[in-house]
Amino acid sequence: MALVFSLENPVVGQFVLYASIVLVKMMIMSFLTIKLRRKNQIFLNPEDLKLAIKPDAKIATNDPDIERVRRCHLNDLENIIPFVLIGSFYCLTGPDPFYASLHFRLFAAFRLFHSVAYLMPLPQPSRGVGFLGGWFVTFSMAMVVISSLLTFI
Repeated sequence: MALVFSLENPVVGQFVLYASIVLVKMMIMSFLTIKLRRKNQIFLNPEDLKLAIKPDAKIATNDPDIERVRRCHLNDLENIIPFVLIGSFYCLTGPDPFYASLHFRLFAAFRLFHSVAYLMPLPQPSRGVGFLGGWFVTFSMAMVVISSLLTFI
């Protein structure tokens, strides 16, 4: 029998795959912010002006394009980290592989959709659907974890 938290366990393998996808997506958001800062020549700190290419570079925290990417990234931080932690606990409950995979795939799809809706931007409630869909997936896994633990009390 495979170890519970091992890549030999198909649930864990699926979790690691989809968690890695959303974590890489979240990491890419940092580079999008950097790219926009360089393109727009807008920096956060005086020492960053040394990286400027144009003489009209400035320090600002209110560029709408950069702030949109930063808010999308912040939303990722608020949602992907709980997914990874709760998903790890969820894997330990021995869930049915079909439903576990469904949870993981749905979360990844909702987060990818949320980013597209945020960055394009798509009209609301698109972004809200992406956020709430991922939130409910994580909440569903959390309820499985909690209910599994309550059987031991």
